[in-house]
Amino acid sequence: MLELIAGQRSSLTGLLLPLGDRTLVLPNVAVAELIGQRNLVCQRGEPGWHLGWIDWRQQHLPLIGFEAACGGETPCGERARIVVLNALGDTGLRYLAVLLQDIPRSCKLDSQLNYVDVALGSLELAAVQVGEQVARVPDLAGLERLVRDAQLQSALG
Repeated sequence: MLELIAGQRSSLTGLLLPLGDRTLVLPNVAVAELIGQRNLVCQRGEPGWHLGWIDWRQQHLPLIGFEAACGGETPCGERARIVVLNALGDTGLRYLAVLLQDIPRSCKLDSQLNYVDVALGSLELAAVQVGEQVARVPDLAGLERLVRDAQLQSALG
């Protein structure tokens, strides 16, 4: 996904999204808004990656723990933030809310991304070197399908 967007330009601005055990990287255009949530209470639901609901711009969005969606554990720390992502696929969803563990950082991405050979989670497309950090490219369409298949979007309004 990043190379398709970056391939149209020499570079673009991205965001490094810190999770509990990894960092995701996305182009800025994938992010609708960053929410600085204070005293966030994660309510583990069924499925385990569903951490509750947030109200955002008159919409009710499921809060997703990305690490748990990949089979791991999603911590809910005191520096937690929520990133609202623009949906890309044909699932009928418009936005997704994902729990972050810290403040995202801006980065420059170019068409010459260096891929890194590391084990990927089920919702990760690739790992790339961004400065000194290895960041993973999330499968946003796969994440949307996960939410749709759990029938969480039926509660959205």
